[in-house]
Amino acid sequence: MGIKSFQGKQVGEVIASGNITVEDFMTVNMYKFYAGQSVLEVMETLLKYRISGGPVVNEQNELIGVISEGDCIKQISESRYHNQPMENMTVENYMAKNVETVSPDMHLFDVANKFLNLKKRRFPVCENGKLVGLISQKDVLKAALGNWKV
Repeated sequence: MGIKSFQGKQVGEVIASGNITVEDFMTVNMYKFYAGQSVLEVMETLLKYRISGGPVVNEQNELIGVISEGDCIKQISESRYHNQPMENMTVENYMAKNVETVSPDMHLFDVANKFLNLKKRRFPVCENGKLVGLISQKDVLKAALGNWKV
């Protein structure tokens, strides 16, 4: 039995077909955030799990934004400048709302070009309006080196 991607596909089959997709390398178990969540809670999660950001979803798991370390730093700066308590700040006020997404069936090389052109570190992966995963630049590098998820 050979190495399989997390989707259960044999690596040799995927490489031979030339159809290396986002679905083969995306992260499916990701940290999600919510609009009404405290930015302080987001910061704690980012630090605890050593991640730089994550998708923001509603109750139906539809993507409504992305929050990053930079967004949190902006919140810290503004709250200190205006002498406002940070406890009252919520994700919806600091998240990026116009977010570029990719589909799970998009070819990995096309995503690589999208990373280069848009200067982004990650893209949410959406299907039928629902968040199904997250693909990062590191995932593309793993694919290039043949580091398939098992």
